[in-house]
Amino acid sequence: MMRALFLFPKRCKTSRLRRNCVVFTLLFLILMAVVISRPILHLAQTAWQDSEARELAPEGFVDDASRMNLTEVSEVWPVPLNPKEAEAQLARLFERARREGLEISIAGARHSMGGHTLIPGGIMIDMTPFNKMSLDEKANLLHVQSGAKWSEIIPWLDQRGKSVAIMQSNNSFTVGGSVSVNCHGWQYGRPPIASSVESFRLMLADGSIVNCSRSENRELFSLALGGYGLFGVILDVDLRVVPNERYRLEQSIIPVEEALSTFDKMLEDADVAMTFARMNIASDQFLQEVVINVLYRDPAPGESMPDLAKPGLATIRRHIFRGSSESDYGKKLRWKAETKLQPQVQQSYYSRNQLLNEGVEVFENRSADYTDILHEYFVPKSGLAQFTKALREIIPRHEQDLLNVTIRQVEVDEDTFLRYADQRLFAFVLLFYQPRTEDGDRKMEALSKELIEAALQAEGRYYLPYRLHATPEQFHRAYPQAKPFFELKKTYDPQELFQNQFYRKYGQPSQLVDSLKN
Repeated sequence: MMRALFLFPKRCKTSRLRRNCVVFTLLFLILMAVVISRPILHLAQTAWQDSEARELAPEGFVDDASRMNLTEVSEVWPVPLNPKEAEAQLARLFERARREGLEISIAGARHSMGGHTLIPGGIMIDMTPFNKMSLDEKANLLHVQSGAKWSEIIPWLDQRGKSVAIMQSNNSFTVGGSVSVNCHGWQYGRPPIASSVESFRLMLADGSIVNCSRSENRELFSLALGGYGLFGVILDVDLRVVPNERYRLEQSIIPVEEALSTFDKMLEDADVAMTFARMNIASDQFLQEVVINVLYRDPAPGESMPDLAKPGLATIRRHIFRGSSESDYGKKLRWKAETKLQPQVQQSYYSRNQLLNEGVEVFENRSADYTDILHEYFVPKSGLAQFTKALREIIPRHEQDLLNVTIRQVEVDEDTFLRYADQRLFAFVLLFYQPRTEDGDRKMEALSKELIEAALQAEGRYYLPYRLHATPEQFHRAYPQAKPFFELKKTYDPQELFQNQFYRKYGQPSQLVDSLKN
């Protein structure tokens, strides 16, 4: 085509026609340059403004992934590496905390966003040094200390042909943190992570250690999984693992009205292994289009497997994603890149471990003035249309900067006390870009309360690890089992040694009384 345009003026018979042809050609080339240069300039500007690293908290202070919970603590206590030494020192730490009137919070990678790992003036136990692991290959059980991150576990399992059964879509979290929030992933047809836990050891407030499973200390098993560190320190966990497999990715880009029927059709294949969908957030098609991604088991010829490696094009993917903040053009560019360009350049096959082995740092916000805030809402199939309609209306009215909507499916949770998945649900994971100011947080809180209400009206609920914006009344409507949950917390921890800001807001007696009055 370009060659024809350059030759076109030569075919013009008169000087006037030649001049017009030259002008047409130049205008076309200028137009093409503008079309090509705009995305390049946009990405270049994004790269120029992108910070290299996030700032550190001042000495004596800690924060979590929200970067909105800067908290002064009396001490950060890293757990010793040696298990016996760690257990003895933890018991002495509990004694000292009781003697000095200090409270204890438990932290891993600190990716919750509501102060779940923090307590003002208290002792924060840092579990991340506690990361040893071993594998029982016959039983397919991974014995792992709770401070181990998935980024340490996945390469270790990959060498042994195994993979994690259930985890989040990123590898930056710890085992202890993941089971304490009872995370779910994009593994199709699976409940939350608690279903893959065979047992764990828990150190209680009195320093004693108990083994918890479905047959031993069953009540504590259900309370500590999804218990946000309120019942004790999870020392180590026995997790079920699965074979590492090769997958083939198929995508469908469709109007949202056709999403359910298309999704159901794509799931007819018995080899479905992982699924997720992403919605278009650009203003002209706001939540009107969806790309459905389904990964099918596709055994490798000769049992060859794609090598474990960090996903490619991380830098350009980051700039495309970060360029969507405060820019509708950036949002449109990202949607085009994900639905038109990415399918042409992405690899055909993946290993399960490849897909799980990406950290949040690829896309994380490093700005000093802004942060990214997650929301998550669980809605049954019957409430999907109602909730999607509410999202379309509520989010633009609050003028919040939505960066992403991912949809996953989660099966019924039969293991945890404070469960969110009491039926088969669809999870809407929303990511917002907000100023790191009190005013920015107030505006986000107003949005959160309205979205929580919309989820409740659709017979759903919200996920607890994020900002504590729900009112106590909304919290107890979403989790009617919370009252006995907190009563049992006092049974196992009568002095309320284990604390965090989540418990302070929703679990204290005054909050329970107020919520029950309403």
